[in-house]
Amino acid sequence: MVRRNDVAGHVCSYGRGMDSDAERLLAQGDQALAAGEWTAARDAFATARELDESAEALDGLGEARWWAGETHAGVQLREQAYAGFCRRGEVARAVDIALWLSKNHAANFGNEAAAAGWLARARRLVDDHGLAALDPWVRLLEADAAEPVEGERLARGVHDRARSAGDADLQLCALSQVGAARIRRGRVAEGLTNLDEAMAGALGGEGRHRDTVVFTSCTTMIACVTCAANDHAVQWIRATDRYARSYGSPFLYVECRTLYGTLLIDAGDWVQAEEELRAALESADHALPALHHQALAALARLRLAQGRLADAEDLVAGLEDQPAAVEVIARIQLDRGRAAIAAARLRRHLAGVGEADLACLPALELLGLAELDQDHPDGADEIGRHLATLGGELGCDIAQAAGARLRGRALHALGATHEGSSWLETALAAFNRLTMPYEAARTRLLLAQHLVDRAPEVAVEEGRAALAAFDALGARRDGDAAAELVRKLGGTASRPGPKGLAPLTNREREVLELLGEGRSNPQIADQLYISRRTVEQHVANILAKLGVANRTEAAARALNDRTTNRGHR
Repeated sequence: MVRRNDVAGHVCSYGRGMDSDAERLLAQGDQALAAGEWTAARDAFATARELDESAEALDGLGEARWWAGETHAGVQLREQAYAGFCRRGEVARAVDIALWLSKNHAANFGNEAAAAGWLARARRLVDDHGLAALDPWVRLLEADAAEPVEGERLARGVHDRARSAGDADLQLCALSQVGAARIRRGRVAEGLTNLDEAMAGALGGEGRHRDTVVFTSCTTMIACVTCAANDHAVQWIRATDRYARSYGSPFLYVECRTLYGTLLIDAGDWVQAEEELRAALESADHALPALHHQALAALARLRLAQGRLADAEDLVAGLEDQPAAVEVIARIQLDRGRAAIAAARLRRHLAGVGEADLACLPALELLGLAELDQDHPDGADEIGRHLATLGGELGCDIAQAAGARLRGRALHALGATHEGSSWLETALAAFNRLTMPYEAARTRLLLAQHLVDRAPEVAVEEGRAALAAFDALGARRDGDAAAELVRKLGGTASRPGPKGLAPLTNREREVLELLGEGRSNPQIADQLYISRRTVEQHVANILAKLGVANRTEAAARALNDRTTNRGHR
């Protein structure tokens, strides 16, 4: 989107008649925003608002709070700023905010009606006031909302106009939208190439605004997951590290932040995955149910990988009829020995989405596992063949790896042990190549189990390797299974002592620090600009992770840590 100092007719001045102190504070706020200093920006704009509740102060405060992760507050403030600019006749500024609101209502709140309304309002203002310079930005969001063929046509048109005008931000955003539309049309290789180019330009600093990095990053994340190009997305996640160190995560919309957390699970970064998924849940408090369900299901998936089955069940309780939770609920049912129920649910889900869609890849593999659990190895092998074929046709390595693993398990159950092991070796190599350590470790454990009778010494070594990977990740239950297999075969399964509890997230550390200062939940909520319900959840997580009984013990731990840290300086 265009930014406040780019809008035609708005050079370095603010509203007429504004207090000079307010003007100074607005300038300070803009400087802090440019430097990525969200707290300083928030404080400057908040003080300016106290002196003069101008549209500029509301706009700046809304932007600062949005970047700081306070999505709902940011949107509310910028809605007020929109009305203020409209009243003053500064239509270009109003259009800029309307476009921003449209994107946020869709990607952060899942509210397509509100998103469409704000986009339509931006279109009318641009047309009625002849704001030709803003027309391409409106078209860009229209392309995002359109069907794939029309979306690609609109995005290509915007890209061409941006190249002619020398607008790097618009060009990069449009190029990412072209790539996303092509992937939705099934032209995956072309689409990924467009996304790669857009990401390289955005992270390389070709654009003038951070919003360009956010737009291209989230567009890339969502598009990659749509076509199951998870490895591609993970590579770009790692490439955003330098940006994240300066400004925070570029995956700021709830939808892409949830997918980001899910991909971090695959990549083996479970501490960061926990933090991102909790941030997504916090932001999703004000979203429509679909996005909240998606974030809950993603966190439940992490709990399952950690071996915390009961916690996963609690997270998705009541979501049995929600599409976002189908796969994780099926995993839970399989773990509970309810294969027939899982299979029925998965078949109903697949009938609705179609088995040729890569988005249903996990559901297909789970259906194959349900077939195995019901002693139908032929059915499992058929699904494995389908997955491998689908992956080959669409160039999806993950589908091929999942199909190979399922075939390996099915063939072993059918008595074709050598062939089954060969397929598992293929799957293991693929998951390693895709840098998916948890899936690789799971596959390695399966291979060890299949080699117990034929090559026990090899099985011990494979089991130990799987055990080391599980322990490094924090997959306790899987680690226990690997250790049991190794010991059963007479091997030693040395394991590190208890790692202790999961590390605190950055936000949890902030809450713990305030607990140490004796703050109440309402006081913490006010200081951190989060809801009291969110504070309660953070406190509960802190107590569980620290292994303490109450907030008094947690506060004592915080004080002890602070004293210890001072003593080591």
